[in-house]
Amino acid sequence: MKTDLEIAQENKMEPIESIAKKLNIALDDLEHYGKYKAKVAISDSNYSKRHNSKLILVTAITPTPAGEGKSTTTIGLGDAINKLGHLTTVCIREPSLGPVMGIKGGAAGGGYAQVVPMEDINLHFTGDIHAITAANNLISAVIDNHLFQGNELEINKDKIVWKRAMDMNDRSLRKIEVGLSSKRETPRSDGFDISVASEVMAVLCLSKNIDELKMRLARMIVAYDHNDQPITVGDLKVQGAATMLLKDAIKPNLVQTLEHNPVLIHGGPFANIAHGCNSVIATDLALRTSEFVVTEAGFGADLGMEKFMDIKTRVLEKMPSVVVLVASIRALKLHGGVLKENLKEENVEALKKGVSNLEKHIENIGYFNLPFVIALNRFPSDTKTEIDFLIDWANANNHPLALSEVYQKGSDGGLELARSVIKQANKKEPLPPKHLYPLEISVPEKIELIAKKLYGAAEVVYSDKALQEIDSINKAGCSNLPICMAKTPLSLSDNPKLIGRPESFTIAIRDIKPSLGAGFIVVLTGDVMTMPGLPKKGAYENMDVIDNKITGLF
Repeated sequence: MKTDLEIAQENKMEPIESIAKKLNIALDDLEHYGKYKAKVAISDSNYSKRHNSKLILVTAITPTPAGEGKSTTTIGLGDAINKLGHLTTVCIREPSLGPVMGIKGGAAGGGYAQVVPMEDINLHFTGDIHAITAANNLISAVIDNHLFQGNELEINKDKIVWKRAMDMNDRSLRKIEVGLSSKRETPRSDGFDISVASEVMAVLCLSKNIDELKMRLARMIVAYDHNDQPITVGDLKVQGAATMLLKDAIKPNLVQTLEHNPVLIHGGPFANIAHGCNSVIATDLALRTSEFVVTEAGFGADLGMEKFMDIKTRVLEKMPSVVVLVASIRALKLHGGVLKENLKEENVEALKKGVSNLEKHIENIGYFNLPFVIALNRFPSDTKTEIDFLIDWANANNHPLALSEVYQKGSDGGLELARSVIKQANKKEPLPPKHLYPLEISVPEKIELIAKKLYGAAEVVYSDKALQEIDSINKAGCSNLPICMAKTPLSLSDNPKLIGRPESFTIAIRDIKPSLGAGFIVVLTGDVMTMPGLPKKGAYENMDVIDNKITGLF
């Protein structure tokens, strides 16, 4: 059986100019990064008219080690809609080196539903995440330099909330001490976030142009003074320099699928600790140049989809026409209690139990008044009995379901799904899509709506620190921002061990942080980490370069 990398390397790519022509992107607007990838320079004067495009949002059930195949489905669906004669652009996030080297491996799809050049995309790509890392760490350097140079702003060193960043899983950097090299420095506690959890990443992905990027960077809170007043990037006068470091990173990246269809890959915020969607700029460009736009939100409908609807759409000013909910029989059996090593064995009883997780995500989509299609991502180990059970269950409950075999067959394996998605997208719904909550209600009300409706929690409890932060947010007059929940992706609850559809559980809010640049309030639950760690056996063990060819990236 061929590896994903071998499949990618065997397929001849088209020059990036030919992909740009499909979208009527002017060749003068392409900034080449080699033959097969380019940035698109966007000004207010070009691509100004947004088409009456259909936006397709791909989400999934609660992720499992068994795999759901959301990115692969997203890419294959885009290829399939293109094959049916509708110009379609896929919009996805840039992979972070942390997951690439950790458990997940690459994130450019798989099999015959891939984005290429896959090895470039999964490694340094066009340097966007490195630029975000540099901007983040410039701000950190300026904070410590300000302390060194006399601390004119009277920053309280014990209330510096800005962390350093790097694009790698390194748990040893979660907590560090800095300022130890000379007597004039200010020793203090610090730490690292993974770069994709930096507020700089969120700001980049939610800015519509470089002027807005600069304005949002200036608003970011980095610390508090001795009177508990916030200190911002603007107070440190570093927003201009940070914007300069991001002047190229803000431009979306154009690449292609194995079937030579357009893909915009731009931005990469995690969905468990950030808002989990690609950039507004890339999605907007796709909507201006395509008939259909297929995009994804990280993890399940409880995380990425909710943040897409309650955070991104408020900036994008466009609601999805339909949601694709990706599920696999393997993952549903795992939610039904089957051990990973036994997933290849037929087990309809476990499948029946695991369907409860799928039911909850369908319920979650309903809170936003969105039509949906279940994409059943077929694996070779799925038996006819198991597939028939799920199809019968979907039919009995009037849930549209389509088999997806894009990994094995490319666009040909996604035509059933594509037709179903187009049908749902063109259907006139009785009620328009909506947000889960209005921005005007209180911070606790918003948190509890998410926790109780989307997760199914019975109760929400707050630490003393979280309650103090809510009080500070109210006094600062910024309680009317959307909520960005930081929660484990492995469970509907904040406990990763509670699989399936847990009930009667409590969500614990341990901390709350206003991200004024991003324009949302981060709410940290349970033990979720902003700097992941590497597993005992990481994907890095399988990677090598032999005769200038990469091996083992997947």
